[in-house]
Amino acid sequence: MRRLTMLEEGVKIALDSIRANKVRSGLTILGVSIGVGVIVMIAALVTGIQSSIMDGFESAGPDNFGVLRYDFSAVRASFGSRRPPWWNKPTIQPEEADRLARLPAVREALYSFNFGSTMAVEGRRVSGVQSYGYSSGWPAYQPGTFTAGRDFIPQEVSQSRPLVVISAPLAEEFFGGLDPIGRKIRVTLGNRAVSEAFTVVGVFENEENIFSSAIQYWAIFPYTSAMKRLKASNWQATIWIVPRESVPQEAAIDQVIGAMRSIRGLRPRDENNFAVLRSDQLLATFNTFLGIFFLIMLALSSVGLLVGGIGVIGIMMISVTERTREIGVRKAVGATRQEILWQFLVESAVLTLLGGAAGLALGTAMAEGVAAYTPIPATIPLWAILTALVMAIVTGVLFGIAPAYRASRLDPIAALRFE
Repeated sequence: MRRLTMLEEGVKIALDSIRANKVRSGLTILGVSIGVGVIVMIAALVTGIQSSIMDGFESAGPDNFGVLRYDFSAVRASFGSRRPPWWNKPTIQPEEADRLARLPAVREALYSFNFGSTMAVEGRRVSGVQSYGYSSGWPAYQPGTFTAGRDFIPQEVSQSRPLVVISAPLAEEFFGGLDPIGRKIRVTLGNRAVSEAFTVVGVFENEENIFSSAIQYWAIFPYTSAMKRLKASNWQATIWIVPRESVPQEAAIDQVIGAMRSIRGLRPRDENNFAVLRSDQLLATFNTFLGIFFLIMLALSSVGLLVGGIGVIGIMMISVTERTREIGVRKAVGATRQEILWQFLVESAVLTLLGGAAGLALGTAMAEGVAAYTPIPATIPLWAILTALVMAIVTGVLFGIAPAYRASRLDPIAALRFE
């Protein structure tokens, strides 16, 4: 009860002091609120991005996995002149995808690779179009819908037909309000200067997410057409495996690894010259990058709290000087050093807590703005709210120790004589 009474009195004294010194208290609160607001905003962004990525993996199939030339999640930077260990590993070939598609545990084996191209229609030219060579059936694992037309069928892939599915923004750029289905697009592949006309068979609009606005102009070709007609390289090709619904992922992975080793003639003691990458590995890689980003931004935003903490020291030192006589009176009537120390620590904590509350409101407003005007579903997690308020209080206590200690050490006789 005594502690609660002291806390209540300390809060009342702190609020009276803040009201009496509105300008300097407001500046200190502002410094703390900016730091806390940025921290809350970053937490909301990270949570929103993580949620979007997880939704994307869920919609594409959480049990799906890829067969790659190497495991890019395990690649490490090297500053030597030698080529990396995976450089001489063989390229993933379409014949391997066909073989994997016939496995009992595999529902689909989608062969894919990407490249850059330039597209032109009647004088309109778009460079740097993100292009993909794909097997048919890819729309089932790509969040989005066809706004016009269709996907190419397996027979068209096997015949290397010059067909293309383009993004909705690219269709708008080339054809405006006209129907793009059946129209020709001249496609040129980079420095190879290989150019050919492709017929638009579909317009696909991605489901809105954090990545959809980053790449608006993209096109998907039958992989056979991209390789034969545009001479696109399949150097970094991937086979995306979709297991059958009744088959566990691990069983499908075992069958795929066994088939790939058999295709490539690997002996029992030979290491795999390919990699299998699961969806949860990709998610873990994204989470690692997000964690690093959060820590970096947290360190930068802590500068705001540091500025607020320095302001706390300044205002509390001034407060101790101005209330020296009051401190002498309290000590003369029996207040102990611990009670004086407690009073000023509570005052500094209240000051930064108000800044934390203001920063929380600021961060909430910014997160709602991001959620309303961008594809990122920024939401503030409960742990971010608690962390922000605790950090604000801790900042007040840490930076208020020196002024509070100074106040508690004042000589009551000297304090009473202070003018």
